[in-house]
Amino acid sequence: MSDDRSGEMKCVDGNWAVAHASYRMNDCAYIFPITPSSPMGEEVDEWAAHHKKNLWGQDLRVIEMQSEGGAAGALHGALISGSCATTYTASQGLLLYIPNLYKIAGELLPTVIHVASRALAGEALSIYGDHSDTMLVRGCGLAMISSFSVQEAHDMAIITQVATFTSRVPFLHFMDGFRTSHEINKIELVSDDHLRKLLPWKQIEEHRRRALSPMHPSQRGTAQAPDVFMQMVESSNQYYKDVDKHFIKAMADFKEVTGRGYKPFEYSYYGSLTSCCHYYHGILCCCCQQYP
Repeated sequence: MSDDRSGEMKCVDGNWAVAHASYRMNDCAYIFPITPSSPMGEEVDEWAAHHKKNLWGQDLRVIEMQSEGGAAGALHGALISGSCATTYTASQGLLLYIPNLYKIAGELLPTVIHVASRALAGEALSIYGDHSDTMLVRGCGLAMISSFSVQEAHDMAIITQVATFTSRVPFLHFMDGFRTSHEINKIELVSDDHLRKLLPWKQIEEHRRRALSPMHPSQRGTAQAPDVFMQMVESSNQYYKDVDKHFIKAMADFKEVTGRGYKPFEYSYYGSLTSCCHYYHGILCCCCQQYP
């Protein structure tokens, strides 16, 4: 990697890595603590209290709500108002986001929701790190990206932020609870200057111009008959068809700026096995690369 693309090296955990990236790319964050995602909200809250600046030279506006449901509703309202907004959650908390996730996706509001995956409570609450929370919201209309290392969690927080603005489709970025969210590792941070090169400023300005405002009133949240409703649903499909294109472009731009390259799918070949295909996400990717 050339020197001009090298960033600061730092030993951090996955939560810190994600928080450090998302803090600088947003206007506001709505939080409510839930294990194992709580440190993300705690970090951005502390940075805001010490007046750490985002890319706009402002303190991130961090608001702790009364519940995850409140955080989801506040996130939806902030996005409608044209803000660049984010949130962090896990497990049962993500379930309380579901009604607003449908609205955020249906209205094509760009945002990235960061999740440290954890088991849903069944016969009892558990901090077991599985993907039952993120797999449950697959039908809500968000593009979903999984990170399998601390470095990738930091990088994907940035790549998904770029992709959500260029595609207008909201993203859910998740990592393995505890296994990645609390893993401490040495990573290379993306600098503010590199972030400024990566962010799609034109699309961010377009998002702000679409804000609900009395200065340029528009009709939102109506009730529609089935004929109109289904036409509107069908018209949004083109945005989803283009997500891959925008995501691949975001990864290519990221590689050009930082030197670290990613692909939507990466293939590994083991011996003469040619007829078997497996799909993995999360930390299992590392296990399968080491132990085919």
